[in-house]
Amino acid sequence: MSAFIKEKEAVVNEIKDKLERAQSAIVVDYRGITVAEADLLRKRMREANVEYKIYKNTMVRRAVQGTVYEALADALKGPSAFAFGYEDATAPAKILDKSIKEFKKMEIKAGVIDGQYYDAAGVGVIAQLPSRDELIAKLLGSFQAPVSSFARVVQAIADQKADGAQPEGEAAPAEEAPAQEEAQAPAQEGEEATPEA
Repeated sequence: MSAFIKEKEAVVNEIKDKLERAQSAIVVDYRGITVAEADLLRKRMREANVEYKIYKNTMVRRAVQGTVYEALADALKGPSAFAFGYEDATAPAKILDKSIKEFKKMEIKAGVIDGQYYDAAGVGVIAQLPSRDELIAKLLGSFQAPVSSFARVVQAIADQKADGAQPEGEAAPAEEAPAQEEAQAPAQEGEEATPEA
């Protein structure tokens, strides 16, 4: 086996490894971006644990065969770069969408996100969805509001009991009942009952 074939096989295996670990892979036409823009894009990708790499289409075609990414083969025409999302499946779509709008260059070709194939328009829709972290934050926020309201009510009741006041709507304690009975007892003979004010 020649060194050239071994080198090709190593690249195919490298791509296969990335695809096995990735939750998503987006194919993009990167033509037109400057070195500075490419560096900024890579920085954004690194911060989101997304790997951005340029591979030859022929190598990727071989790597995707028999995988959930096989549908990407049709998009492998012209210059192609690949964004592999490892933690948040939507991160590559979001970063690429933001960068394309900012640079006014590049073009999404297609993607596979959580095992589902999307064309360029579909990837654009995915890019607008909240990320997993954003959804979790919203969910926790919705739980937190009722819990904090309940905590304030419980604290108010505890504060009132500590001050000796009765919380609204609570019945009088049992020891106060005889005093109320005396006040409501009928007047003795010879005394006029006075109406209560």
